[in-house]
Amino acid sequence: MASTPHPNRFSMHLSIVIPAFNEERLIGPCLQSISTALAAHHKPGFTAEIIVVDNNSTDNTANVARQAGAQVVFEPINQIGRARNTGAAKATGDWLLFVDADSILSPGLLGDILRLIEEGKSVGCGSTIKMDGLPWWADGILKLWTVTSILFRWAAGALVVCRSDAFHEVGGFNQELYAADEITLSQQLKQWGRKRGLQFVILRGHPLETSSRKVLLYSAGEMLGQILRVLLHPRRSLQDKKQLPIWYDGRR
Repeated sequence: MASTPHPNRFSMHLSIVIPAFNEERLIGPCLQSISTALAAHHKPGFTAEIIVVDNNSTDNTANVARQAGAQVVFEPINQIGRARNTGAAKATGDWLLFVDADSILSPGLLGDILRLIEEGKSVGCGSTIKMDGLPWWADGILKLWTVTSILFRWAAGALVVCRSDAFHEVGGFNQELYAADEITLSQQLKQWGRKRGLQFVILRGHPLETSSRKVLLYSAGEMLGQILRVLLHPRRSLQDKKQLPIWYDGRR
């Protein structure tokens, strides 16, 4: 005779979605970190799937992802939010975890995310970010972002976690934007959650480790110029990827 499931037993299917454009060098370590983190938190009732969205790569990204055991889907239009939405459309999880391909998901951070989900008080979360080897000016920008992220509860695009039903009901990532769409989604998730007594939080215990390569690939002038364009002309800049070279010029 089958036993009756314990009413408090944790049961959840997590979909991990990774947008990737020409990430053959970093997608492997990212996927390995996810596998390690999942193994560290293996328990009855918890399952996960890993979906890599090949965002029209011209390198070996898709093959590296397949060899690592990930499900690979193709999105032909180069746009970060669109790639994330394409992955979410294939996802079957109760919760969605979006993480960038140049990031490392630690067991500690995944543990914090799973505890938040188990507590049942949140619609989703983001995380503080860690980047190694930053020059002083870039470290200052990261610290300013961290304060802003915590204060306004805005997730960094490198990691966004949310309930699947909430994500689909608010319309996912805004495809009119080529950057900063994670901020719009954070705002929408907060509103969705507020109506249901749920919060959207920024986790701080185990910051997400993400690549500082852009600081090495672009000069301080290029980085600051990009930031100023977005601050001074947000609508025009964020809706035109030609105005966002640091995201879309393909430099790797």
